This record gives sequence, C-alpha cells and structure tokens, in this order.
Amino acid sequence: MNILLAEDDLQLGELIGFMLKKKGSYKVDWVMEGEDAYEYAKASHYDVLILDWMMPNGDGISVCRKLRSESYSGAILMLTAKDAVEDRINGLDAGADDYLIKPFEIEELLARLRALTRRNYAPILEEQISIHGLVINRTSQAILHGEMEIQLSPREFQLLDLLVQNKGQVLPREVILDRIWGYDADVSTKTIDATIKLLRKKLDLFGKQDLLQSIRGVGYKVGN
Repeated sequence: MNILLAEDDLQLGELIGFMLKKKGSYKVDWVMEGEDAYEYAKASHYDVLILDWMMPNGDGISVCRKLRSESYSGAILMLTAKDAVEDRINGLDAGADDYLIKPFEIEELLARLRALTRRNYAPILEEQISIHGLVINRTSQAILHGEMEIQLSPREFQLLDLLVQNKGQVLPREVILDRIWGYDADVSTKTIDATIKLLRKKLDLFGKQDLLQSIRGVGYKVGN
C-alpha cells in the first residue's frame, strides 16, 4: 500500500512511518508541510493520503479542499487533535473520507487504512496514452509511432509514465527519485539524469527528443 503521510510533528511522524512499515506492506512518503503534501499528491499515485490538520505552509484542511477542487479522487484520512463535532464536519466537508483523533492506537490507524483501500479509490489508468503524436502502451511498456515500436526498460517506462501523467508540471528530482526508486534507495539524482539521457536517445528515433524538458536546478517535465 502506497501512503503519503503529512505530519509536522517529528516524533509522531517517525513513529507512524516506522510502525506502518513494520506492521505491513506499506510504502510511506513522509512530508512535514502542507505545500509539500499537495505537490507529492499531485505528482504521484497514493492509496491513501494521511493529512495532519495543523501544518506549516498549508494545513491539512486547505490541502484537502484544494485537491478535491481539482478533482483528486484518492482516499484522504485526516489526523486531528480537534474532537468537536463542528471540526469533524468541517474536515469531512473539505473532502476528507475519514478522520482519526489524536492520540490514537496504531492498530486503529491500520484498520482505517484497510477500510479506505477496500473502497477502491485508485484511478484506472488507460492501457494506452497519446502525447505529441506518440502512443505509450502501459501493458507492453513500449512507445509506438505508426508502425515503429521501441521497447523501454522498466525504469525508463516508469519515469516517462510519471512525467506524462503530470504533463505541464515540473517534477523535482527528489520527487522523481522517491516515486521511481524509493526514498531509501541507494541511488543519487544522477541516476535520474542518466535515465533521462537514455529515454531521449530512444525518443530521438521518433524525432521527439525535446519531449522531455530539463528545468535547470529543479527537475524535469513533459510539455502540454
């Protein structure tokens, strides 16, 4: 299960992340600010977002409301120390699917996560997606143009698919590294640059090398 945890309390964030990984097959991305939570949620697919109500640079309610206004369909669980009925209503009205009041037991959090994922919020991705005259086939992990087809390696495909899903948006190298290789992977951002270089060589066979745009000092994007 892929989880985004947005919690600015260092001790609590470390504990939740540790316990989720220990208790089950959870992959946890942890951020401490609302703005980062929004960017991560937009850049990648998560089974559940766990948003703390109070965070710097955008509280959980604001992040939730903004995502829902942009048709975000993933499951959102709100963490809050606010236990008044009015506060709970505000959270649900902002678009949260569930809420958990602090302090809580980790087993209750796990149960709520299981319940949310059973509702199957995951978007169904199309088998093929067209962009700039190319067709990307998610089943065969290949690029097609007319009668020509070029096979991608798993990493090349994952990187291209991630950028295409977020076309027009700049993805920082750190976000790409985390989403494709994993936060704990023993690789550097140079690995991303090397994979981009390999992708561009294959795209150049279609005359589409410029599909992948470098944003100096930040990361990469696919233009609209």
